[in-house]
Parts: sequence; structure tokens; C-alpha cells
Amino acid sequence: MKRREFLKTAGVGLAASAAVAAPAIAQSAPEIKWRLTSSFPKSLDTLFGASDVFAKAVAEATDNKFQIQTFAAAEIVPGLQAADAVTSGTVEMAHTASYYYVGKDPTFALMTAQPFGLNSRMQSAWMQSGALDLANEFYKKFNFIAMPAGNTGCQMGGWFRKEIKEVADLSGLKFRIAGIAGQILAKLGTVPQQVAGGDIYASLEKGTIDAAEWVGPYDDEKLGFQKVAKFYYYPGWWEGGAMLHNIINLAKWNELPKSYQAIVKAASETAHNWTQAKYDSVNPGAIKRLLASGAQLRPFPQPVMEACYKATNETYAEISAKNADFKKIYDHMVAFRGDQYLWWQVAEYGFDSFMIRSRSRT
Repeated sequence: MKRREFLKTAGVGLAASAAVAAPAIAQSAPEIKWRLTSSFPKSLDTLFGASDVFAKAVAEATDNKFQIQTFAAAEIVPGLQAADAVTSGTVEMAHTASYYYVGKDPTFALMTAQPFGLNSRMQSAWMQSGALDLANEFYKKFNFIAMPAGNTGCQMGGWFRKEIKEVADLSGLKFRIAGIAGQILAKLGTVPQQVAGGDIYASLEKGTIDAAEWVGPYDDEKLGFQKVAKFYYYPGWWEGGAMLHNIINLAKWNELPKSYQAIVKAASETAHNWTQAKYDSVNPGAIKRLLASGAQLRPFPQPVMEACYKATNETYAEISAKNADFKKIYDHMVAFRGDQYLWWQVAEYGFDSFMIRSRSRT
């Protein structure tokens, strides 16, 4: 009798436990659907593709319970309004470049790339070394948080109709470039121009602009710039490691279960690594094809680099004197950069320099 009573009581207890546990388990993995607006068109298959890589990783990790639908630039909002759409809650998240929003505050530029700042690996390390916390403290003012989700690597310096042989050649040059880099070059007499990506080719062809920067060989090749501006300069000193971010509406982020938040972070890291690796794998072939079709590769002359570096530091000082947020994050970057290049010149630079010199002997 005692045994039968025990089993009966235990059965009731287990049933009650199951009744309590089931809803808790269901709530820990709810079905959620979000929309992500990208700042990039589908034709930029690496930049836009990072969003699809991210969304697929989230879906697979949650057995499709958390689905994120991706939209290219202009399908919901124009590419340069992606952050506004997240701030307002029009969409839950966006994949974008922070420096697109320097018109709101120049501090936005620092989280993507800093002229004469960090290379792509350093940018990732900087984010892990406190910069992302500083960035998200700043981003709270705009009702979102961010996490790294891609990097192009060092970009090219752009396409020029005429050679740049000395600093004076920058004076009066109508150059398609924006943001802080545009402000810096304006100090040297350059006339920054705002031209949409789809209009760059025609503007170069007609002579409306004299030069234009875009991304790098793989993306530049698609637009055929070498047909209308044959001089291809490097490096893009204003984008030593241009980082992209997933930005997420704060309220929507806070509503996610902790497990889903962890999955979003991990999936963003997947997209981050995929983007850099994709560019590293496709740029070599693209630059070979560009050179074969008539592009002439040129380094910016040393005096030009030195003049741009001087103008850059002047611009940073001017902005820092007026903007406490900018100064806080910029000073953090400068301290980090000093240690990074101290280390970089030892093993990394030593190895790369030797291998570059030895490449033709292999």
C-alpha cells in the first residue's frame, strides 16, 4: 500500500512539474521574426551577403524559431537611413557602416575606420579591448546597440583621371569622398563630392568629378572604373580596416531571451569573419584582371601621404576640442594604436615583409 501511494504521489508530482516546466521551456525559445535593412545593394554580394550569412546562422542555431529577413538598401529605407530606421523602430536591426552617420555626430566615424588609424585586425582587437563598450555607451543616445559584423580590410585610394605626383595636384581636385576624409582633404584644396555609387562611372566619364574612391578591387571591378579613370591609387589611408556593424534597436534587444542574444552575437561574429575572408580571397584575382584591362597601379607619393597625415591630425584636434564623445573614443584609439604598431613592427611586419620580397622566388 505504501509503495502504491508513493508511486501515485510521485506521478502527480512529475505531472505537475511537467506542467510548470513546459511553458518555461517554450518561452526560452520563442518564435520571433525580425527585419534587417542593409545599407548595401545586392550587387555588392560581399557587403550585402554578410547579412544573409548572419541571418542563416541565427535561423540554424534556433531551429528556425528566430528568423531574420534581410532587405537590401532602398527596399525598406535608403541605405544611408538604416540607422534612423532602427532608432525609430521601423525595423529591428540593420547592417551598416557607422561612418555613414557623421552628419549626426563625427563620433560615428571612429567605429568604422579612422584616417591613419587601425588596420582590420587591430580594429577587431580594439573593439574587444573596450572600444565596443564605449561605442555602445555612445549609441544609446540613438536607441540602439552594435556588434561587429564584417570588415573590408584596407581599402584602395581610388580611381583618378590624372596622376597625383605632388601635394599641389590635390588642389581643386573634385574627388568623390565623404565624411572626415573629405574634411581632411579639403584642407589640402580638394573639393569633396557626394556621388551615389551608381552614378560614379558616368560622373568620371563626363569629367563632373576627377577621382572617386569606392571599396577595393573586387567591388570596383564591377563598376568598370578602369575604362574612364585609369590611375588606381593605394592605400586608402582613410579606411585602413573599415568595420561594419549589426545595429539593433535597444528595446527589441532587451526583449530577446539571453540565449537568443548569445546566438545573435555569435552569428554576427560569423558574418564578421566571413566578410574579411571573402574579400581576402577575391581581391587578388580582381586586381590582376583590372591591371590586365588597362588600370595603372600607383602608390600615393610619400609627400602626399605626409601632408594628408598632418591634415588628419589637425582635423582630429579640431573635432576633439568641440566634441567630448569623439575625444573620449579617439583618445582610446590613439593609445591602443601606439601599442599595436609597437608590436606589429616586430613579428607581423617582419614576417610579411620577408614573404613579400620572397614571393617571386617561390
